[in-house]
This record gives sequence, C-alpha cells and structure tokens, in this order.
Amino acid sequence: MEIIARIHNAYDEKFGVPRQSGLAEEVLSTIVFEEKYRAAEALRGIEEFSHLWLIWAFDRTERETWSPTVRPPRLGGNKRVGVFATRSPFRPNAIGLSCVRLMGTEKTAEGTVLKVAGADLVNGTPIYDIKPYIPYADCHPEATGGFTDTTEKRRAEVRFAPGIGEKLDEAGRRALVSVLKEDPRPGYQDDPERIYGFSFGGREVRFTVADGILTVIDC
Repeated sequence: MEIIARIHNAYDEKFGVPRQSGLAEEVLSTIVFEEKYRAAEALRGIEEFSHLWLIWAFDRTERETWSPTVRPPRLGGNKRVGVFATRSPFRPNAIGLSCVRLMGTEKTAEGTVLKVAGADLVNGTPIYDIKPYIPYADCHPEATGGFTDTTEKRRAEVRFAPGIGEKLDEAGRRALVSVLKEDPRPGYQDDPERIYGFSFGGREVRFTVADGILTVIDC
C-alpha cells in the first residue's frame, strides 16, 4: 500500500489523543494529499457526504512481533483479551480505522485539502485510503459493544487554574477542553497528586485530576 495523504492537527503526541474518533469534534484537522494523489477529480462529489472513513497507519507503535492478547486500558490494564476483540494499535498489521466529520474542502498551494473534525490521529499520521461513510450501511443501532458496554467510561469536568485559561484564544480553549473532558489518563491510573503533561497545539499542557475534576495548572 502507498501513503496517499497525511493529517495535520494539534495532537503533537499520542498522549491526549481521544481513544476513539468523534469524541473531540472541536479539534479540526487538515488532510493534505501526497503530490502523486493531488488530482482534483479524485475528490469530485466528496462534499456530498457528511462523514468519511480514514484508513491509516499506527506509525508510532509498529513492532516486529505481535501478541495474540492485549490488556485494554478500559479494563484497568490488568485483564487480557484477544487482540482482534480490541482496537489496540499493537496488531499484526498496524492499521487504524476512523470515522470523521467532513467540514469542507479548500484549495491550497498543496492542492485541494480536506478539513475534518473528530479525528483521533496524531499530527503527521500517514493515511492509506479515504472512503465515504454511508449511513444505511455503516450505522447499526442494534450493535453490541462487548466489554465496552459493561465498563464505566471516565469523563472529567475541566477547570483552569487562575490565569491559565486566558492564555488561549476561544477556539483553542474549546479544542483543549474537548480533549481533556475525555480524561486522557490511562484507565488504571487515579492518583490525585500526580501531575500529567502533554504537548497540544505547540503548548505544554499540565493538569491534575481529583474527584472527577480535571484542573489545568499550566499551559
């Protein structure tokens, strides 16, 4: 397979990236096609669709070997389940699948690019293919979610320490809150004294979490 495009956004590193696509739609991304695939006609009709599937590479987690079982953070990082019963990046083929909202197209010096929302890809991630999301075929309201149906999903109320929120413009603040409210900590960590940090949009963000309240202490 050949890389057809790369995504560009504020996710500077893996920590902080939402666990699934669609959780942080305030974060916008731009998909820039490789020069070989910048033919405008290849995108003809794409704006008629509201959502797209991205097929991409876990290029920062590739390994030479694989394990038939993994320990999902959602299960506390202790219980093992089959790799094909999870969305773990540690797979025989390090390929990801994400559904994103198409916000529009834009003509640039790098050809026509796609503007999307809700991606769960790190900045610079290579994309192998893009396909339209088709509601009648891709949406199954009756579907069951395995162990994700029975495990509690952690979310947090986001607050900023005095003077910290003012360092961000309104759009940047909304984007950061949409990421942090998903509580990016590993599922097995719950230390209220621990300070977590990650890079987002070129800023070093540091925060703590106690009793369901995530407090940004530096940005």
